[in-house]
Amino acid sequence: MQSSVRSAFGRLFNSPYLLLSLSSLFWGGNIVIGRYATGHVPPMALAFIRWVIAFLIVLPFALPWLKRDGLLIRKNLGILLLLTLLGIAVYNSLAYWALQHTQALNALLITSSHPLVVALCAFLVYRERLTLWQAIGIAISLGGVLTVLTRGDLGVLRTIQFNIGDVVFFLSAIIYATYTTLLQSRPKGLHPLSFLAFTMGMGAIFLAPVFTADIATGNTFPLDLKSFFILGYIVLFPSLLAYLFFNRGNELIGPNRAAPFYHLTPVFGSALAILLLGEKPELFHAAGYGLVLLGIFIGTRGQPKT
Repeated sequence: MQSSVRSAFGRLFNSPYLLLSLSSLFWGGNIVIGRYATGHVPPMALAFIRWVIAFLIVLPFALPWLKRDGLLIRKNLGILLLLTLLGIAVYNSLAYWALQHTQALNALLITSSHPLVVALCAFLVYRERLTLWQAIGIAISLGGVLTVLTRGDLGVLRTIQFNIGDVVFFLSAIIYATYTTLLQSRPKGLHPLSFLAFTMGMGAIFLAPVFTADIATGNTFPLDLKSFFILGYIVLFPSLLAYLFFNRGNELIGPNRAAPFYHLTPVFGSALAILLLGEKPELFHAAGYGLVLLGIFIGTRGQPKT
């Protein structure tokens, strides 16, 4: 029984497209839950508590690997701290704050720009160019996302009004795209659990002063069932599992080939809204989902040119 479970996890961790798809599913839910938490759990509390609890969960499993990789971590402390600052502390703080001040449509639309920003970052940092197939895949999947977000009417885009929340959310998208690109520079041979535990633990340390200051101003939240549901989902799925799956998938196929999977996040977000909020599925959902899947299929065909 134990060997079969271990074998199943082994197959999962060598299936980059499944890992990246699950990450997008969990992050789509993160946007829905982030909006659901508005006015109930403050954004700094969401950002800090998610990493503290996730770190405590993963630490017992990661401890043997942290001991093994201690010297490797110390030798590469600079890049690891930079990745922690970008992907854990700054990105999450900005994103949760922005979700308190923007509409779900705007946030999901901005999320669809991630692959383009990743491609730009990969070019600036590593001089890595998109292949023709990857560019076509991104364009097609972006069209699918726009189809879903605008409910099949692109004229909706002319009526969207961007506010400070939109600007901050886009800034967080740039920061996370930079994190995605720089994952190529993380130390070779560092175990995924070592990397996850280190970044989660250090991310919580980075966020602790901000969280403490926020609490000191009276920005607290009730310890009720709604709070436990919000924090439970955010800790387990978009924090623990999504980061583990995404880091592994990105490692297996690289940032440019992983980038089209970002488009699944708003697709999953709209699907979760249908399931959880009772929205009626329409023909444009099927059309948009089909374009996204086609774009991912095409975009993952070619190796990036360096």
